[in-house]
Amino acid sequence: MRKIIIFVLCLFVFLAIPSSILAKNNPTANPNNKFGIHVMDERDFIDATTLINSSGGDWGYVTFVITEQDRNRDRWQKVFDEARKSHLIPIVRIASKANGANWEIPKNEEIDGWIAFLNSLNWVIQNRYVIIGNEPNHAKEWGGSIDPATYATYLNSFSKKLHETSDDFYVLPAGLDASARNTAETMDEITFIRRMLIAQPNVFENIDGWTSHSYPNPDFSGKETDKGRGTIQTFDWELNFLSTLGVTKNLPVFITETGWSNEKIEPNKISEMYMYAFENVWNDPRVVAVTPFILNYTESPFSQFTWKKKDGSFFPYFESYKNITKIKGVPIQIESGQIIGALAQPIMFENSDFVGAILAKNTGQSIWNTDNLKIVSDDGSIVFKNSLLFDIEPVRTGLIIFKASPLKNKGILLKSIYLANENNKRITNSFPIEAFIAKANKMQFQTFFVKIGSSLREIIGPMAQR
Repeated sequence: MRKIIIFVLCLFVFLAIPSSILAKNNPTANPNNKFGIHVMDERDFIDATTLINSSGGDWGYVTFVITEQDRNRDRWQKVFDEARKSHLIPIVRIASKANGANWEIPKNEEIDGWIAFLNSLNWVIQNRYVIIGNEPNHAKEWGGSIDPATYATYLNSFSKKLHETSDDFYVLPAGLDASARNTAETMDEITFIRRMLIAQPNVFENIDGWTSHSYPNPDFSGKETDKGRGTIQTFDWELNFLSTLGVTKNLPVFITETGWSNEKIEPNKISEMYMYAFENVWNDPRVVAVTPFILNYTESPFSQFTWKKKDGSFFPYFESYKNITKIKGVPIQIESGQIIGALAQPIMFENSDFVGAILAKNTGQSIWNTDNLKIVSDDGSIVFKNSLLFDIEPVRTGLIIFKASPLKNKGILLKSIYLANENNKRITNSFPIEAFIAKANKMQFQTFFVKIGSSLREIIGPMAQR
């Protein structure tokens, strides 16, 4: 009875268990669905899932922006939770504040605030993909000025602090406009990168991958077969250029912006271009993700890039992109939990199953369900089956009802159980369960309890009448 009372009380306990910090994962070490899309916000997740987790695909990528004034932990945790349910891997581009036609120069003193915010979130997968800024070789993206030295210093400082906080942060630099030239409003990418390295020679040693805006220029209407700078192969030109500057670090590529103008190119032709790109260009093993810009933006200045029309229908390239054969991504998620309480049917009869319940908190990143969670006894003396589990999302506590069969049919069992993933890897603590396996059969025990009940009535009855 005491054990049952403790278990029931535990139903009302909220226990926070911190996630362990693990080494950063190579995003292509496991099967990786590189298909993705750039979205405005979480309202586009349903369409994004339809688009990129299709034709055999799962766990595609979505790129979206979080601004400095929008660092609302509750709001963005809901966004991440929705991405988790939809099997979408976030690539988060952090931005400062819009000020008229320009974006303000980010302040170094805001870095700690960003890190506190980013750390407060339960991320969808172990790798936390973060892009620092956007096209700083455009004056409008950097407070109306162009300052590669200041950007390099900001990127270097931000990267170091993120890595000091957690090895799970996967830091990416701002994508640059490779087609920009040296004007009053823009700077040539070659010049910009050279000046970055003059200011911070090791800046690219402190990032984890490369962000590329591989647009088909000029006018976002270049041929899919074009090569080199200013094409859909811009990423290859960028990596080659970095190598000439002595950058030897392996930098996996994230093409977070690309796409053709639907005002310059006939939409059905764009469908063919995307098919060619994935089959012949973006199939490069260095490319981790491709998130064309942009799924749903029907107003100026980006209406020429939108995949969705004002009437809610889609351009033809949405359907063709959806139908391209993809693979099922298997990103690594932190799996951990805590068994708060557990109990089992105290008496088990020969050749019978017994039932029990577990109260557990999910402290990891995956959603627990009957397909990916197992109940295991420490010594294997019990075979658990037909477990009934309501899906338990991260940071939530849930009740697991199970049925099990003992391999031994008599004697006293004092056993512990734990939860494991589908690969039998332990993900929780062990929790003791006391259970007695009867030597007699069920009929004998029923008769025994009937006799006990009669005796109790004979004793308690007269006492109750006094």
